[in-house]
Amino acid sequence: MNLVENIKEGLRSVKANMLRSVLTALIVAIGITSLVGILTAIDGIEYSVNESLSSLGVNTFDIYSKWNRGTNQDGVKEKVRPRLTLNEMQKFIDQYAVPSSISLSARLTNLAEVKHGSKKTNPNVDIRGANEEYVPIKGLNILEGRNFSRFETQFGSKVAVIGYKLAKELYGENPNPVNTEISFKGTQFKVIGLLKEKGDFSDNNYDNMVIIPILVANQMAEGQPLRYGLTVGIEDMKQVEYAMGEATGLMRKIRQDRVEEPNSFEIEKSETLAQEMESITSGLRWGGFGVGFITLLGASIALMNIMLVSVTERTREVGVRKALGATPLRIRQQFVIEAIVVCLLGGIGGVILGILVGNLISRAIGISAFVVPWLWMMVGMLICIFVGLLSGYYPAHKASKLDPIESLRFE
Repeated sequence: MNLVENIKEGLRSVKANMLRSVLTALIVAIGITSLVGILTAIDGIEYSVNESLSSLGVNTFDIYSKWNRGTNQDGVKEKVRPRLTLNEMQKFIDQYAVPSSISLSARLTNLAEVKHGSKKTNPNVDIRGANEEYVPIKGLNILEGRNFSRFETQFGSKVAVIGYKLAKELYGENPNPVNTEISFKGTQFKVIGLLKEKGDFSDNNYDNMVIIPILVANQMAEGQPLRYGLTVGIEDMKQVEYAMGEATGLMRKIRQDRVEEPNSFEIEKSETLAQEMESITSGLRWGGFGVGFITLLGASIALMNIMLVSVTERTREVGVRKALGATPLRIRQQFVIEAIVVCLLGGIGGVILGILVGNLISRAIGISAFVVPWLWMMVGMLICIFVGLLSGYYPAHKASKLDPIESLRFE
């Protein structure tokens, strides 16, 4: 008997004992379904969250002025680095060649008192100067009105986009501030946009913020240098490191940093949220592996028990095969292949069910993306083969050791 004949014999045996084979395959299928289903759902959640987090800074990096502390941790006096200027920031935006969106912003004050008609706020409003890319890069949504136009940013129009909490304080519970006027620091602004409520999820208090064109903020600073910052948004997450390298080289050129000197500015990747998400999904994956492993362990024990029963039932058949010249190796192959075939049948069903269950879980929690986890499908099938080998080897070894004369006498 060669290997091909053994495979055919394994399939015939599965077909001859259809009910038992189907029940055994179902046990394996449940284990694979739990494994692939959980991991598919996790992949769907991760895909959706990564899309959402891309608007919250995962695909971005920041460039800002160094903090001049005087001395470093070793007590060595540090060189004082001048702040990044508006002119340098604008040069960077104009010359940066990597496809990206670049937000320029600076805080004018966070102690402003904003007025509208007879109403005024507490002196705790954050006034932020920014360009037209600030709102989309920071993941802010316009509830009413619109964002700045490039013309308004370049020519310093007296327009403003305000946060939801601030609007409620000035305009009541159902604010409609668009096309009205507010004033602070002795200057009037036309409100052109209202931000959707952000809540406490973000580090900045966007709900209590007024965003004005960066040139206007620079004029209102009255000679006081502002701390300008750039946020560069890259479309492809895989290009972030390359984009940061290009940005570093360009900014060093603009700042005229010498080769032997360190950067006179800070550049930092916004990856905290991505790292937190990775740690969460990693934990969930280990949990999914744990559930799948326990279920597959039960399936392998059940399969081994069924294969032992099969060996006992087919003792006379083994004796006939040995009498006709089948070697112990071929007998082992026959029973191991039969176990693997049963596992693969269960694995295929389990993979299909796992994909459907995982995507149904994703849909149930509001994630619309349909995920086909090719990696976990391959892992699931390899696990099936391993379970088949593990569960089928001992019964196959036992069958190969049977004495042909005693086997032929078995009733």
